[in-house]
Amino acid sequence: MRHHPLGWDRTARTGGWGGLASGEWVPYPADMSDPAVSAEAELRRLLDIMATLRDPIAGCPWDKTQSFDTIAPYTIEEAYEVADAIARRDFTALPDELGDLLFQVVYHARIAEEAGAFGFVDVAKCISDKMIRRHPHVFGEAAARDAAAQTTAWEAQKSAERAAAKQFGALAGVPVGLPALTRALKLTNRAARVGFDWPDAGQVLAKLDEEIAELRAELADADPVRLTDEVGDMLFVLANLARKLGLDPETCLRHANEKFSRRFNAMERDFEAQAKGLSELSLDEMEAGWQRVKAAEQD
Repeated sequence: MRHHPLGWDRTARTGGWGGLASGEWVPYPADMSDPAVSAEAELRRLLDIMATLRDPIAGCPWDKTQSFDTIAPYTIEEAYEVADAIARRDFTALPDELGDLLFQVVYHARIAEEAGAFGFVDVAKCISDKMIRRHPHVFGEAAARDAAAQTTAWEAQKSAERAAAKQFGALAGVPVGLPALTRALKLTNRAARVGFDWPDAGQVLAKLDEEIAELRAELADADPVRLTDEVGDMLFVLANLARKLGLDPETCLRHANEKFSRRFNAMERDFEAQAKGLSELSLDEMEAGWQRVKAAEQD
């Protein structure tokens, strides 16, 4: 059995990079003290694992049937789990969550490689080239910039890249698949850059009052289509309000979700301590319990 320099053994009877199954790669204790060697070894190991999972004969029955479309929802989910670990400051869990997200990149790259479209090296090259292109003040001859100037230059470079890709218009390139509040933030940021914006947060609040009145007018008929339209308008205005206040609407809503969960769970525990289930209580009793939890948090 031969040793591969990146930390894998392979039997001599197979040729080329075959993955764990077809090439019979097995791990052996490598010297991982050098960070550079460690990074290369672990990345090569991950790429080989992915190739093995997708092997048409010896691969995993589930993994080898997946496609870009079926894997994309998992990619989004893993990105959210990374954000969740960061929000909770759980830096013990964060490496694992980042690994899950990296695996999604490797997964998509492997599917593309099998189709002859591109591979992981192309993915890495694209982002490296892009970062160098968008930071000429670091990697080129452009003058040094402060953060605000860099943001302006970054957006100008992105606009040039969209034009080169024949994506024209102020809103071009804002992904449809983004979470709705995040997309609303990006759309209104783009519109604001060309002057289509409210002057201040006070005027956004006035617009919110207008949208609330329109929703109230629709409640009597309760037409689902009209109600969907009006509630959507309210959410869009709220995303604008967050933007005008320098806040991220997704972060605001995540915070509200966490606060609601924390208070609801505390209320439920309090009633359980009294041998009472929530389904047995009236709304007034639950509201009183909710207010006790809120008061306890503020003490």
